[in-house]
Amino acid sequence: MPGRLVAIRETIKILNDDDALDLFKKTLPSPSLLQMTSDRDVRDEALSAFADLKDSKHSAQIGLIQLALMGKKAGFEKIIKMIDDMVVLLQEEQKDDEKQKEWCEAEFDKSEDKEGELKRKIAGLEASIEEMKEGIAKLGDELKALSDGIVALDKSVAEATETRKAENAEATTVAAQNNAAVQLLGVAENRLNKFYNPAAYKPPQRRELTEEERIYVQSGGVDPRDAEEAAAAQTGIAGTGVTVFNQAAPPPPPAVAGAYKKKDAGGPTALIQKLKNELKMEIQANEMEEKNAQEDYEELMKESAEKRAADSKTITEKEAQKAGLEGDLDQGTKDHKAATTDLMALGEYIAQLHGSCDFLLENFDVRREARSGEIDAIKKAKAVLSGADYSFVQVNSFLQRKPHQHKAAHFRPPRSSGRHPFQFQLSPRVH
Repeated sequence: MPGRLVAIRETIKILNDDDALDLFKKTLPSPSLLQMTSDRDVRDEALSAFADLKDSKHSAQIGLIQLALMGKKAGFEKIIKMIDDMVVLLQEEQKDDEKQKEWCEAEFDKSEDKEGELKRKIAGLEASIEEMKEGIAKLGDELKALSDGIVALDKSVAEATETRKAENAEATTVAAQNNAAVQLLGVAENRLNKFYNPAAYKPPQRRELTEEERIYVQSGGVDPRDAEEAAAAQTGIAGTGVTVFNQAAPPPPPAVAGAYKKKDAGGPTALIQKLKNELKMEIQANEMEEKNAQEDYEELMKESAEKRAADSKTITEKEAQKAGLEGDLDQGTKDHKAATTDLMALGEYIAQLHGSCDFLLENFDVRREARSGEIDAIKKAKAVLSGADYSFVQVNSFLQRKPHQHKAAHFRPPRSSGRHPFQFQLSPRVH
């Protein structure tokens, strides 16, 4: 078949030579004299180009072109227009595939980056949430320990206060008793001095009379101090239950020769003085002990108050920290939930991407090659129809002459044609 087309092409060139056409003008009486090739041969040659396109997804469009080629009514220009449209369609599809491929690859890259970012964010949030939970639990333990410590401190302060009160009451009672004992010993010593050492004896001092009592005594009334002194002598020192020695003179000693020739008060008086000194020393020791105990108590109360204030302040600070961590934990939990939701949505989107893009990406080269083959095939068919080095298509107005135009004197070339009136016409070329 190709050899025949080459022969036809060369024959057409020979017949289209100017000298040949001038000769045909003078000699050929009818335009049907030359029929170099048939229209059917050209259509069959073009149809053969579609032989390998049976599996094309554009079988409907290709079928229409094939039907037009198999028929006789559709001219070559119309069929070439259908082929051109088909080429444009295939080229647009290729561009769409390239754009879709570029978009799919970009979306996969962005989705992969976003997925990695979300996974890192979720991992960071999970670590942060765990850390915040541990911090909240630790602060809770510390707050409980501080609260328990304050309760224990308050209890110890209360116990120390009760102990101090009891010790102070006991010290006060002991001091009163010791002072009463010293006074009693003083009275006893004074009474011994009355007998053994009159010079050292000190009569009891009477209290001052009030103005009313003085007026009463001056007007002849009984001195109230006499009754008071008698009562004191009977009841002893107030609050001690010890009766004061009677101040009255003792009975005279028995008339024994040599007895009591000399008054000697060294024994009983020295004993009483010794007892008085011991009691005074004990009183001083008790006073010092009470003073130290009170100072220790006051220091304990001061330290306890300072510790309680410091612990209370620490509790306030830690409660604020705990509240802040709880707020951060709540926000972190919300962020983690949102990020997890975003990751799930992204996973669904990636699945959709795979559904939309995997076939194209996996078969892109195959589709491109197939489409390129389709374009080459239909362009070959177009080239056949266009006569581009393949075949003679048609003769247009070959030797278009009327019978009276056989005379050379009446022959004039058509005005609208730029070629020789007998030149063989080829359909337009497509470059």
